[in-house]
Amino acid sequence: MIPVGFRFVWGQLPSEAELATSLAPSSTQHPWLWNVYRKHLGENSESEHTLVDLCERCERIELWIDPEPNAQLTLIWLLDYLRPHGSIASKLALVQADAAIGDHPSEELIKWRLPTVKILNEHLETASTAWRTYRAPTPQDWFDLLSSDLSILPRLRPAVVELLEELPMCATGLGATEMRMLELVSEGYMHPFELFPHNPYQRRVFGYWETGSLLDGLARCPVPAVSGLGEGPFTEDMHDDRSRHQRYKESRLVTHRARQSRFGAD
Repeated sequence: MIPVGFRFVWGQLPSEAELATSLAPSSTQHPWLWNVYRKHLGENSESEHTLVDLCERCERIELWIDPEPNAQLTLIWLLDYLRPHGSIASKLALVQADAAIGDHPSEELIKWRLPTVKILNEHLETASTAWRTYRAPTPQDWFDLLSSDLSILPRLRPAVVELLEELPMCATGLGATEMRMLELVSEGYMHPFELFPHNPYQRRVFGYWETGSLLDGLARCPVPAVSGLGEGPFTEDMHDDRSRHQRYKESRLVTHRARQSRFGAD
């Protein structure tokens, strides 16, 4: 099993060349790949193997994909990346679930008996089109995907919608996850980590570090929407400092709208 940990929902997208380079064993971005390559392709450290070389040696390749948006982006990228390699594309199969696969032990997943779908040319074409539109300079092409038939990749359409909802709204300049944070604080979730993705009432578009950055933005912008965040910014340095991390956890958040309703003025 090879985990693929790219984050396509956040920040500037890497170029295709950078993505290909990051899958080489010499990559510093994913050093664990070298152990996988060495196990399956030999011990010669001077050889420059790639993910394609590894796939060429496999009789079957299953893509186990979570339903959340970043996993769906990873799926369309992988299918587009492997599409030119016909001998590999013919070995591909897709396994999808309604829940995050990584959140459950393998013993439980086996009992689910998830269906395996052979990847066909229609899957590859849809994935390549979707990946191309996601990389476009504006979100218009991504929005236009909704008028296409995406049923061959059944979890893709919800991901398209969820990602579009994260674009800044005209009235507030905030995306759906930020708006949900404000709603949760207004409903009584006052501590920062209660707003993170493990909360069943929070959206699942962004991960741990990304959510922390969004909360920083709400609390530390020129006109804050949230007060009470006792520490920050949300960085590795803050996590490494036990006292700072504890102060962050114990922060008691309040939205400015909630303060207005209680005290009559901001």
